[in-house]
Amino acid sequence: MQQTIGYKKVQDWLKADKKKPFDFQEEAWQYYADGYSGLVNAPTGFGKTFSLFLAVVMEGLSQEKSKKNAKERLQLIWITPLRSLAKDIARAMNETLQALNLDWHVGVRNGDTSQNEKLKQKKSMPEILLITPESLHLLLAQKGSSILFNNLKCIVADEWHELLGSKRGVMVELAISRIKALNKNNLLRIWGISATIGNLDEALDVIEPDLTAKRVIIRAKLSKKITIKSILPDDIETLPWAGHLGLKLAYKLLPIIKKSKTTLIFINTRGQSEMWYQHLLNIEPDLAGRLAIHHGSIDFELRNWIEESLHTGLLKAVIATSSLDLGVDFKPVDTVVQVGSPKGVARFLQRAGRSGHSPGATSKIYFLPTHALELVEAAAIKEAAKNNNIESREPMVMVFDTLIQYLVSLAVGDGFDDQQIYQEVKNTHAFKLLLPEEWSWIMQFITTGGDSLTAYQEFNKVVKDEQDGLWKVKSRQIAMRHRLHIGTIISDAMLKVKFLSGGYIGMVEEYFISKLKPNDSFTLAGRILDFVQLKDMTVIVRRSKKKRAMSPSWLGGRLPLSSNLGAVLRKKYNEVLDQHHEDEELDTVYPLFLKQQEKSHVPKENELLIELINNREGFHLFSYPFEGRLVHEILAALVAYRLSRLVPITFSIAMNDYGFELLSDTEIPMDDAIAYDIFSPVNLAQDIKLSINSTEMARRKFRDIACIAGLVFQGYPGKYVANKHLQSSAGLFFNVFSDFDKHNLLLRQAYDEVFYQQLEEPRLLAALHRIQQSNIVITHPKSFTPLSFPIKVDSLRANMSSEELDNRIERMKAEAAKF
Repeated sequence: MQQTIGYKKVQDWLKADKKKPFDFQEEAWQYYADGYSGLVNAPTGFGKTFSLFLAVVMEGLSQEKSKKNAKERLQLIWITPLRSLAKDIARAMNETLQALNLDWHVGVRNGDTSQNEKLKQKKSMPEILLITPESLHLLLAQKGSSILFNNLKCIVADEWHELLGSKRGVMVELAISRIKALNKNNLLRIWGISATIGNLDEALDVIEPDLTAKRVIIRAKLSKKITIKSILPDDIETLPWAGHLGLKLAYKLLPIIKKSKTTLIFINTRGQSEMWYQHLLNIEPDLAGRLAIHHGSIDFELRNWIEESLHTGLLKAVIATSSLDLGVDFKPVDTVVQVGSPKGVARFLQRAGRSGHSPGATSKIYFLPTHALELVEAAAIKEAAKNNNIESREPMVMVFDTLIQYLVSLAVGDGFDDQQIYQEVKNTHAFKLLLPEEWSWIMQFITTGGDSLTAYQEFNKVVKDEQDGLWKVKSRQIAMRHRLHIGTIISDAMLKVKFLSGGYIGMVEEYFISKLKPNDSFTLAGRILDFVQLKDMTVIVRRSKKKRAMSPSWLGGRLPLSSNLGAVLRKKYNEVLDQHHEDEELDTVYPLFLKQQEKSHVPKENELLIELINNREGFHLFSYPFEGRLVHEILAALVAYRLSRLVPITFSIAMNDYGFELLSDTEIPMDDAIAYDIFSPVNLAQDIKLSINSTEMARRKFRDIACIAGLVFQGYPGKYVANKHLQSSAGLFFNVFSDFDKHNLLLRQAYDEVFYQQLEEPRLLAALHRIQQSNIVITHPKSFTPLSFPIKVDSLRANMSSEELDNRIERMKAEAAKF
């Protein structure tokens, strides 16, 4: 490789720029030149992009220029999970190509790409195409797309860990399997890039499952310097609750913002980000014009302006959600703030990496807790990051809805041979266990609608072309409707928000707007708006003169605590009282834990605490497994069901990431024997089905599956079908399949997704086995404890206004102070 023209040109360019490649980059270049596929794992800010991009460029520089068909110029497909990421990478690639005097073009294709640009690409493809998984499938759904990949040299999946554990990752797997077959170049290489992932070997198996291919994992022997600092309250509430600290500490951000060039403030939800934007402007009006807000529901042009302003250093601070999580290189950003727990080590490190995004630079991140117990999470994150204890991403398998959508996409494009595609699909990690009878069912489903829908013409989507024998979609209407909804991200119907005087601001979900009356106010993109009317599926608004307004609540909920972080968190609870630590966060919460020990008990790493509290409200059982909200939701239902078998008793349930509450009007039977019995892994699957309404959960899950598989049409742009109608339509299919098509694969998938994803059954089973090996401690506090109080407040929040909740919290605190 070192003797090639391309390598020498790149080295000369780097020397002229006084740069030297890292060992892992040189390693990647050599393996690429030798025909390897693989995975590059390196910390944020060390040039992972250049480890593969320059490998392809060297190859291009070394080859003799030959005239290629305008549609066959494509050399490199770069798959990105985020639109903002694509634009940033394109900028860096273009600058490099110009410096190397290589006449290649970089194209971007995603939801933000104009129709005019897409038409240009159709006539003449660029050499490098940055694309999202959805747009790649749209490309496969175009007529004549088969020849586009003839001369392709490489496919790179950037931020592969972000795609891996989702149906979008399965879309990437399927697209790669098709492109491999279409590619006439025998040396097509497939690579993934990831900074933070725990299961690298499995990640490689998913992106390149061919064990006969030359494969390698390149691990950079580099460590990123990260400074993690918590923003500590001056005094601590010994009865904490979610949200009571966050905005109260906002004033402590102002000095941090002032002394930094640019600060990124990460908030976990879009609704909270809107609230924080308004609050920071209220306490520091001088930030007006220098503070911006960035999330996926803000209009493209405004997002574009914010990203450009970040690059130029025009903005002092930007409040963002996960829309700026990944890979984006904003040089002026030297400080990151995480508001509230990110609930995972990998996510925290990704966000930290947005600052000091260059080799040798230190990433600086502040943690601002939204309630006191999150300070223990901060200490746990710091320890997990230090020990490189990063979460694995479990790849999805046998997702039939995604496969059905893919096959119809191919049929909309140039058509497909079913036996050939079956072999290609079988060669992916996601569908390697696909049986011939399952494939037959899928083919029957896309051609006739299956056993129960054969009579309905609209489900006879794919037919066999008599001339070439390929399966194709002949109906233009079916093809158009299919292209409109390619993808696996299903959300509520999104409505555009537009000023009465003209100009778009962003998007909100239909269910939120359905609650508003004219002149009601809400915030979007940092502006306070008055709702005027809903016209032609567009929300018409005017600027408001009000000082306060409600924040839209986008569906998506809270992030669940990862199992890795939960394990370290249990360990950190041991360290607070014995004070054998160096964590300032644990010192800060020491009074809270003293109060917990005084009133009840602080659970050790090998203990499960159960608190039984009796007050005017009823009989409470609180338990603290520290396994995350999703696991606790199911565990609470399971424990409630098992207790009800002992005595006739009914419960209301509440939970947070640390534990759960059962509340009953009658006394709850409990001793050591009962405790071990109700937390037993024996008969788990059977008891789960009896303790929850799994059919109703599967019915709700089936709504997304039906949309992805094309059973339910989601509507045209600007005229989307309302969420309640989608749910109703999907529910009808669910009932039909349940009654008349018991072997329907989509029905089976709905139950599988409930069991393994929503119920997290493997994690629940592991938690129960751990509890069986632990000591169960049962206490009887006289009033709510520091651990139980936040769960109680969360249960009240859903049914009370802010004012009512504040009053209730004060009464509960006063009551607790008596004991």
